[in-house]
Amino acid sequence: MTTSAEDRTLVLLRHASAESAGAGQDDRERSLSEAGRTEAQAIGHWLVEQGIGCDEVMCSPAQRTRETMAELAEAGCPEAEVRIEHRLYNAGAEDVLAVVHEASEDASVLLVVGHAPGLPAATSLLADGEGSAPAHELLAEGFPPGAAAVLRFSGHWSDLAFDSAMLDRFHVPVLTSS
Repeated sequence: MTTSAEDRTLVLLRHASAESAGAGQDDRERSLSEAGRTEAQAIGHWLVEQGIGCDEVMCSPAQRTRETMAELAEAGCPEAEVRIEHRLYNAGAEDVLAVVHEASEDASVLLVVGHAPGLPAATSLLADGEGSAPAHELLAEGFPPGAAAVLRFSGHWSDLAFDSAMLDRFHVPVLTSS
């Protein structure tokens, strides 16, 4: 089936802050910290404020990424069906791109919830300096837990390549101490 190319939005979201691993604990089983839950709620609210809904979600199988997605939904971020994608755990930039290539062509907005260093590297390689200067300046300061990169491009998901997107926004949730 052939579909026409259209404008796409890719949101790459690093999981929120997690608890430190306990002795002998599998890294995949680490939960969000209380600060991480607050970060995830904050990024969910930000996505809603920006009018960014999700047509499709691909999420690493790690506990902290699944909990981040649950907090986003609780914050009101429209939640599409979440597909657990095992290749996103310990993924490099090429792995992230391979997963994105498999997004449904019906999806205009794809949310990928994963980890560093894969998501930060994919963001940098996809945009390669193109897009919003303030967003690139923030990205250059790092891609901390709970941060989201919003990239835009025109075409099919399967055609997305490094250096073919524009970094539209980059957001790091700011938590106020009480």
